[in-house]
Amino acid sequence: MKKVIVFLSLVSVLTVGIFMMSQAQNSASTLANPVVQEKSFHYVLKEKFIEGGAGWMAPILLCLIGGLALSIERIVYLNLSTVNYQKLLNKVETAIQTKGIAAAKEVCKNTKGPVASVFYQGLDRVSEGLDIVEKSIISYGGVVMARLENNLSWITLFIALAPMLGFLGTVVGMVQAFAAIEVAGDISPTIVAAGMKVALITTVFGLITAIILQVIYNYLLSKVENLVNSMEDATISFMDILVKNKNAKQ
Repeated sequence: MKKVIVFLSLVSVLTVGIFMMSQAQNSASTLANPVVQEKSFHYVLKEKFIEGGAGWMAPILLCLIGGLALSIERIVYLNLSTVNYQKLLNKVETAIQTKGIAAAKEVCKNTKGPVASVFYQGLDRVSEGLDIVEKSIISYGGVVMARLENNLSWITLFIALAPMLGFLGTVVGMVQAFAAIEVAGDISPTIVAAGMKVALITTVFGLITAIILQVIYNYLLSKVENLVNSMEDATISFMDILVKNKNAKQ
């Protein structure tokens, strides 16, 4: 299921990105012969993309596409991992009291989400004692937490990489501007302004990309934190249920 989510996210975001790049390229000829009219936001965006240079703007766009694809995958995964923990605890407790541990394991097996998986690991070790159950829950809980945080490091990479590429494009653009001044033999305001404008566009787009991904990243971190806190509360209640029903049939 996770691989399907990743694949669909990548396909959808890459499709949008390729469409944007193709639209920008198709607009290059139009921009060469501009018509005096009110420009839409989409038109201005394509215009600035072309002015910034495809060689520098394309990597920044790829950072945005890659970051959004991974963010969508994480959002979907974390939302699927969110369940009503209290309802699950009630089902598990009822199953233990009426039919035993085996029925409770079946309830956890048929319930999606990391908490149900943690409960299942604990119930599978009930016969070995509550101390072993607690250790098993702690160990498997660490594995579940790592899964929740999967791909977040790649998102942070894109957050850092996008503005760095923008600054690099700016520095290269400034070097080219000074080279043009050297060739012209005169400091013309037109030459300087044109070169600086093109150079700074890459930084602007890099910072915008980083800001968008940073907001999404903070949302994902808060989502993971809430899930982890809920898991900890649920496992404490789960251990209390096992203590109260330690004589339940296996």
